[in-house]
Amino acid sequence: MRRASAMTVGAYVRAAARRLRDSGAHFGHGTHSARDEAAYLVLHTLGRGPDALPECWSLPLERAQLRRLDAVFERRLRLRLPAPYITHEAWLGDFSFYVDRRVIIPRSFIAELLREQLSPWLRRPVRRVLDLCTGSGCLAILAAHAFPRATVDAADISKSALAVARRNIARYRLGQRVRAVASDLFGTLHGREVVFLARHGYGHTIPPHLVNYRANLWALQESGIKRVIAVCAVGGIHPDIPPAGVVVPDQIIDYTWSRKHTFFESDLT
Repeated sequence: MRRASAMTVGAYVRAAARRLRDSGAHFGHGTHSARDEAAYLVLHTLGRGPDALPECWSLPLERAQLRRLDAVFERRLRLRLPAPYITHEAWLGDFSFYVDRRVIIPRSFIAELLREQLSPWLRRPVRRVLDLCTGSGCLAILAAHAFPRATVDAADISKSALAVARRNIARYRLGQRVRAVASDLFGTLHGREVVFLARHGYGHTIPPHLVNYRANLWALQESGIKRVIAVCAVGGIHPDIPPAGVVVPDQIIDYTWSRKHTFFESDLT
């Protein structure tokens, strides 16, 4: 019979939270504090749900459980692996997804918009959805749940990422409606040629005021593009201004005032 140790679940959570704080670890992939992350990792390792901490707090830990927990926190602290890469689990709202180092850990505010079916911007029934750069397929799956009559294409350039996406699609039994598509961002989608141009550069290396829009449009025109669909997201770094907040500016510093806006200069008119 295995002997229990003197340490309880609650005591281990407190000690692990202290180690996380002292290590300078960063949070934000589903947890927002050392204590929350310590509790999540402990409960997941013990096979308990995320809300089970109160009922588990005073339970003693067996030596085998302690060894497993020590191994988990060694990976978190020494290798600096984010918690979802250790547990292979990431959450968006009420949905959990399998993740590993082949994909970026999902944490998109678009999940909140899909919960409201993109209201009030969409007023017509949605029949088709394209999730470009799908990664783990999380947003494609959420879109399928938000729009039950829609078919969803989950496109990505990475075959490794698509393997993760297909795993999640199968988990939610959406294989009839969500399709993982290998796309090199310059190919075909449903028989149509498409081009994806990252205006901030691959790796997001070009700041907004240095984007050469005229060069981008010229490149698209040279590629034979007839229609352009531009997507953008505007955010703030202040925590009091959350996504979907409304800001009315009074004074604006425009860093783009000298940028060329047209191909038709004054000497051509």
